[in-house]
Amino acid sequence: MRFPTRSVLPGVVAAVVLASGTAACTYKNSGTESGGQAAPAARTGGGAELVDGSRTKVALVPGGAHPYFQPWKAAVTTARKTYGLGAVTFDETAEWDQQKQNNLLSTLAARGYNSFGVFGVSPTDINSTFADLRSQGFPVASLGSCPAGDKDEADFCLSTDVELAAYKASKAAIEAMGGRGTLVHLTGNNVDANTQLRIKGVTQAVKETGGKVKLLQTITDIDTDLQTAQKAVSDLMAAKGDRITGIVATAYNPAVAAAAAVSTSGSKAKVIAIDDDAKILSGIKQGTVTATVVQNPVGQAEVGTWALALLQTKQCAVRSPGVEVDSGSFVVTKANVSGYDKARQAKTAQLKQQFADKILSCG
Repeated sequence: MRFPTRSVLPGVVAAVVLASGTAACTYKNSGTESGGQAAPAARTGGGAELVDGSRTKVALVPGGAHPYFQPWKAAVTTARKTYGLGAVTFDETAEWDQQKQNNLLSTLAARGYNSFGVFGVSPTDINSTFADLRSQGFPVASLGSCPAGDKDEADFCLSTDVELAAYKASKAAIEAMGGRGTLVHLTGNNVDANTQLRIKGVTQAVKETGGKVKLLQTITDIDTDLQTAQKAVSDLMAAKGDRITGIVATAYNPAVAAAAAVSTSGSKAKVIAIDDDAKILSGIKQGTVTATVVQNPVGQAEVGTWALALLQTKQCAVRSPGVEVDSGSFVVTKANVSGYDKARQAKTAQLKQQFADKILSCG
């Protein structure tokens, strides 16, 4: 997922654990019984309390089918119940095609959906889609990725800082390698702005070793499907497996393929994956995968839907339209694999407080 370039934090990142409980203020949520306490998901600050979301209909629309987006389904359904929204839907096109996504958005608008959380297919063209939706009076969130360049025509972007996430993954790999050796980077579409940011994050981490770690190869364009990734990793291990000390995978399918290849081949390479596929988590527990960097798709959907409802009801406005917010990334190792989701939940609560206090202006 894409997030615009920002300064990368120095130092070794071994794990991220956030403190729980970030809400500074608690407001009784609409629908809460008198004298009762609002549910944790509804706690906000800065007066951002949704009074009546019954006319708000939120559509979350990924760029296409991908495992990353599956948590959005349950999250948006939960948000509907929590905030009393009129309707929600999760919809995606069968292909990653910007025109087809545009057509789907038009269809959803015609069906009465009036708020949109979108992962754009084309980072260079999605701004025109956002501008069109907003011209019709619909609030729009760019979820999971931000447009390429310096301008975002959505009301806000809530996405992983992918450069920082790739940097974290590489630092974890280098630490597991003992600070020296050869590293391979497996990633997605080379022309995607996300991929270029990930490459930048990996390169920065390698540079900081002062030559002790060599980036042996960066393999792009292998996240189309699992079969493509499996073949690429198989070919890599056959040709250079004995020279590889570490593998950092910053795209979903290459991560799954690398974890399986190292497990079956008996390679000593340290694998750092991305996201929390069941096979990857199992590999961490078994020791065949050293770590993974998980993102926060649930937080993107939950906070994004809530903020869209506040905008659609006109209770709130975005202070700086097009603002970009990092939804968080977390290094998961054997030490915290059983409880890492608590850190994500805490980050989601923190994001909500951040929106209430700093991103939104509510009258």
